[in-house]
Amino acid sequence: MTTTVDFWFDPTCPWAWMTSRWMLEVEKVRDVKTVFHVMSLAVLNDGRDLPEDYLAHMKEAWLPARAALLVEQRHGSDKLREFYTEIGMRFHLGQEPKTPDVVRAALAAIGADEEIADLAQTDAFDDDLRRSHHEGMDPVGDEVGTPVLRINGMSLFGPVISPAPKGEEAGSLFDGVEKVTAYPGFFELKRTRTVGPILD
Repeated sequence: MTTTVDFWFDPTCPWAWMTSRWMLEVEKVRDVKTVFHVMSLAVLNDGRDLPEDYLAHMKEAWLPARAALLVEQRHGSDKLREFYTEIGMRFHLGQEPKTPDVVRAALAAIGADEEIADLAQTDAFDDDLRRSHHEGMDPVGDEVGTPVLRINGMSLFGPVISPAPKGEEAGSLFDGVEKVTAYPGFFELKRTRTVGPILD
């Protein structure tokens, strides 16, 4: 029986990107289907007192999150998966800027509606973005960011990993994460990060 894992991501977050690549590896070695959904770091941090450099990052984060949401609305979940891979390769591996032109190029590469790049520069669909965001984030609270996984009806922040494991190692890590979701009283495991995002 296939296990569905709902995965909320912000396209600009390298940690969510690595966790998403892990989940795609898990699908190769376990009977698992990952269904991607959009959260937004810009929504999460809206109105918070933040350092200027992080505020600038949050301003950049609106466009890709809006675009991802519109891809899901117009083309469905499978196309959102494609878009996330395409835009993630550009942002995280290619270090391309978070601009309308880059978003448009990513849309074109997967055969999605390029008008999305224009619509994503407006706030016309922000109510929908906030709904998607809160669907993923409300069960885990506002003290965490992305990624958020929902397995067996339980939502958890993380795992935060670097680098993303591959093959059976990816499957083994998933087995452990899935197991903790079976206990409703499980809340937290954490340690200080000692490495940055190792993208490969």
